[in-house]
Amino acid sequence: MRELDFAELGLREINSQLNSADAASEEKHWTINRPMGQHAIACGLQSPLDVQIKGHVGFYCGGMNQQASITVHGHAGVGVAENMMSGEVRVTGNASQAAGATAHGGLLVIEGDASSRCGISMKGVDIVVGGSVGHMSAFMAQRGNLVVCGDAGEALGDSIYEARLYVRGSVESLGADCVEKELTAEHIEALTELLRRAGIDHAASEFKRYGSARTLYNFDIDHADAY
Repeated sequence: MRELDFAELGLREINSQLNSADAASEEKHWTINRPMGQHAIACGLQSPLDVQIKGHVGFYCGGMNQQASITVHGHAGVGVAENMMSGEVRVTGNASQAAGATAHGGLLVIEGDASSRCGISMKGVDIVVGGSVGHMSAFMAQRGNLVVCGDAGEALGDSIYEARLYVRGSVESLGADCVEKELTAEHIEALTELLRRAGIDHAASEFKRYGSARTLYNFDIDHADAY
């Protein structure tokens, strides 16, 4: 395992070394010590590396990730795994706003709570939150799955497209065009697999499913006052 000390090397050198480790590299396992809450750590990785970050991180950790498996042993700031394409990002603590924003693929696991706008404009990513999420989560969510094992704040799924939302606890309120939907055997099977991948032990049957009512897909002049 290759160990890097953030306090000694700094952000530019650490990210440079991580991005230089291509798929053919023999060194797959990396540890970053003393991250000190700094921003943009382990961004843009394009190789199947295992990166362990021992401490809290700032904004956009793991952003634009492809293939790498990144674990933050602590809390994460705004936009963790923003625009992730593939791979896995895991936060053992809590995450701030906009976790997984615009992410196209991969798996984001937040073992604690996530703040507001979790999964905003998600485009295919799977997000599993072990705790609760704040207001406006899954705003304009287009594709993928957001799984909340705790509660959800107000305006969940506002202006949602085709993403699937699963909440085990209570929902303060649903956003525009977001409604509760039937949890079928197909959904239970898919959710069970997603929870297994995330390492979270809850029965899929305990969740409720939410999604788009599809009333905002086309503008209706007779109901203009509703927009």
